[in-house]
Amino acid sequence: MLRPQELDEGERQRWRDLRAGSKAPRNPFMEPEFTDVVGRVRPRARVAVVYDAGEAAGFLPHERGPLGQGRAIGLGVSDCQGAVLRRGLAPDPRELLRACSLSSFAFDNLEAGQGLFVPAAADEHATYVIDVARGYAAYEEVLRARSPKFLKTTLAKERRLGRQVGDVRFVFDERDPAALRTLMGWKSAQYRRTGRRDRFAQEWITRLVARLAGTRAPECTGTLSVLWAGSRPVAAHFGLRSATVLACWFPAYDPDFARYSPGLVLHLRMAEAAAAEGVGLLDMGRGAAEYKDSLKTGELPVYEGAATRVGAGAALHWLGREPARRAHGFVRDRPRLASLAVRTLRGAARLRRS
Repeated sequence: MLRPQELDEGERQRWRDLRAGSKAPRNPFMEPEFTDVVGRVRPRARVAVVYDAGEAAGFLPHERGPLGQGRAIGLGVSDCQGAVLRRGLAPDPRELLRACSLSSFAFDNLEAGQGLFVPAAADEHATYVIDVARGYAAYEEVLRARSPKFLKTTLAKERRLGRQVGDVRFVFDERDPAALRTLMGWKSAQYRRTGRRDRFAQEWITRLVARLAGTRAPECTGTLSVLWAGSRPVAAHFGLRSATVLACWFPAYDPDFARYSPGLVLHLRMAEAAAAEGVGLLDMGRGAAEYKDSLKTGELPVYEGAATRVGAGAALHWLGREPARRAHGFVRDRPRLASLAVRTLRGAARLRRS
């Protein structure tokens, strides 16, 4: 059991090699660099190293709470979670939790194919993806065939933005810290406007994103993309990039330019730039949204739930999370209730601002 910073380079390389040998997409949230940065802002972060025949054969990054209640590393912000195991290695999950002194291991974006923990999942969700493996032109052809009005309208708005505001340009990998602060400001305002919990009001998340913005590794690079109109940024996104996957994370736009749909334009340009860089998949994460339905080429499953072993900690986990999760699922699966919940959140947000 190690703190993330205590892993030596041999162990980190072994972790990378195991991911390279996996059949799963090379999501940067599953790389040692992400766990390392989480460990620098979350003091309870740990990595269990599983040995087989004297060789490091698996890693379980996690955070440890009271009474051994465990959670996936970065739970609440990480969009891909689970163990990193040598193919064919299948430790008993309860024995693994016992060895880690964990009473439970909670997850909300468990990677598909995680045979160790999928049986403990309570819910399956869809994460929405854009496949650009055959190039951006091929992706545009998919959009034209499936939703020609959407693509035509979005491109027309991009041209109108250029005529009415200023020349449109796109930077895929912006390094200016001021641009990141602008994005965080937009995103915080969006959270408050829609009645959501402001993630950037939590210091550890702000510190995490700032550190990841400076992370440059082949399979985990912080990537800030910005859409400009003239001298003004109108939309931006911060995510993580591996050689083959762009994990879309924090997109936002300036609401003063909403009529131009700058967020949609931004995603099209991100897909174009990612394809040019050899990235084949953009993962937009779980959670239904109209823009995701318009842009997606497919869906992948992710799982929510918790693996537990008998004890007080497991009971506390159930009491602390399960009732709220079930209530949320009940509302989510009923469109009329979900629509009412969204309107209620927005109404409450307006009242707080007034």
